[in-house]
Amino acid sequence: MPGFEMRFPATEVAFGAREFVERIEEPFLANHSLRSYLFGSAMAAREGLEPGDDYDDELLFLACLLHDVGLTDDGDGDQRFEVDGADLAVRFLRERGVGEERTRVVWDAIALHTSPGIAGRREPEVALAQRGIAVDMSGQGADLLPPGFADEVHARLPRLELEERFADAVVAQVLANPAKGVPMSLPGELVRQRVPSVPMPTWNDMVATSPWRDA
Repeated sequence: MPGFEMRFPATEVAFGAREFVERIEEPFLANHSLRSYLFGSAMAAREGLEPGDDYDDELLFLACLLHDVGLTDDGDGDQRFEVDGADLAVRFLRERGVGEERTRVVWDAIALHTSPGIAGRREPEVALAQRGIAVDMSGQGADLLPPGFADEVHARLPRLELEERFADAVVAQVLANPAKGVPMSLPGELVRQRVPSVPMPTWNDMVATSPWRDA
């Protein structure tokens, strides 16, 4: 993919979503969201997928851009951050006249972005968003990017200690509201690893409270 460029959709909804995200998110999260779109787009190009023909570029952008709004004060509710974020994203898009089918795709992409193996079986925008987010968060698939592209992206959108600050934000939400740390979810697992003094139910703990007694 020689010459793959850093560019973002230039629609009214896309501009509004970027302004919204940059207003409510800290820069480390906003940069992560923008990089995720660029990496997801690069993965699409590598596979020969064309925006407009094979996937909706605006939807991919909106899904990536809004995927972590559940970690903001505006998006912090009583559900795991992925679902809180998906709900806030849909409210934002509906207020701007985005239709139900398009908002559903964005909801799925955000709610499933920490669920590899599931997101990949959904619409291409859902699958590409998850892949782009994974590339940026953990480097998974980074070797498939065009040579030098990641360096260009990071020069324009620095990481700003993403990994640590992201984990800190997720853990802080769960400590403030344990209902957000669903056992064996990403939020629950981060708390289990980083705050071992906080008990997180295991599979055995959960089935031990069942009224059923398997033979």
